[in-house]
Amino acid sequence: MNRKRLAVVMALAAWVGISSGTGTLTANTMHYNGGKNYTLVERTDLRRYDNGRYIGLLSREVRSFISSDDGLYEGSFYVDETTRHKNMSVAPGIHNSIPSTFKISDDGVLTMIEDCGYPSFRSFPAFSKEEVKIGDTWKSTAERSVDPLNKGVPTRLPMEVLYTYLSDETFHGEEVYVLSAEWATRYGYSYIDEEGDADLKSASGKHKATMYISKQTGYALVVRDYLEESFIYHDGSNYTFKGTISLFTEYPPSVNTEEFLPVIKRAIADIDDEVKVEKTAAGIRMTMTNLKFKPNSSELLAGQEANLSKIAQVLLKSPDNQILVEGHTASTGQPNAEMKLSIERANAVAMSLARLGVSQNRFICQGRGSTRPVADNSTPKGKAQNRRVEITILSN
Repeated sequence: MNRKRLAVVMALAAWVGISSGTGTLTANTMHYNGGKNYTLVERTDLRRYDNGRYIGLLSREVRSFISSDDGLYEGSFYVDETTRHKNMSVAPGIHNSIPSTFKISDDGVLTMIEDCGYPSFRSFPAFSKEEVKIGDTWKSTAERSVDPLNKGVPTRLPMEVLYTYLSDETFHGEEVYVLSAEWATRYGYSYIDEEGDADLKSASGKHKATMYISKQTGYALVVRDYLEESFIYHDGSNYTFKGTISLFTEYPPSVNTEEFLPVIKRAIADIDDEVKVEKTAAGIRMTMTNLKFKPNSSELLAGQEANLSKIAQVLLKSPDNQILVEGHTASTGQPNAEMKLSIERANAVAMSLARLGVSQNRFICQGRGSTRPVADNSTPKGKAQNRRVEITILSN
């Protein structure tokens, strides 16, 4: 193929889609052949000005583990700079995650199903349906979710993006296509997000991003956005941010399921009637339904670490993989209390496993409340099955 020509085919016009390897980039429809699960990292370094006065440097990192199953994407997003979530203390290195679920259509449109504000860039980058050469441009629409003051109310900003195919280069030893993307922030003039922050009156600014697309795999190695953006609120306050947002992907080590499942079975042989082991889209999941907590509490009863020690031995056999711990409750008609309890129990299990030697930095904790029952909540047996903790070794 001529190095000076690139046919970028609209197969999945979203950053998450490219990263997951379901998109195509070249005229001969080169497909990414790696794993479909990955970690998406968004690193922000912005100088903040409140009403024109410099406040300081805003630095944070949002990480997520995203898995795909039959076109449905699930993400576990967490902010790496904080150790608090919903006013509950969490041990350093153990992260509470925020769930996000979305779909991506064949023409690249990302539709949020469970929207926590992440991924923040949606249907971005996008590619021309026509063959283009170096220097050519094309346009596409996208969307970005923002929460400038960390109020917990994301607002969606439309993006009208102008792309340019800049060059072919080598990036960290890998051949890449280099693209640029430019767009302006315009909010509050002809568009308002009815589900966004009602206090936000308008936003304006400019963005210029550079991205490196792998020729070999077809995913975006790095997207770096240089921005200057201002947000004006109805009370007259003005907040300006200047700096960079960088996006990149990391792929977890693969776990050979055929080899690893027998290892797990042997490790938990004396408690296998209490632990269900299965392969899922996100990795190998161990479901514990017989962990005993104090009623309506996240405090484990005496003797529970004996069973958790068996699980810890399994987790230590895959030291490079992150671990998702999900808490579930039975339905009691109090969804807020159920969610809070499920998060607390997930953290309690993660901290117990950390005390048993598993690195705290590997844990991502998530509460599901009673939103994902596996049995009938109208019977004691069904409720017991729904009160469970799921521990997943995240992998490709």
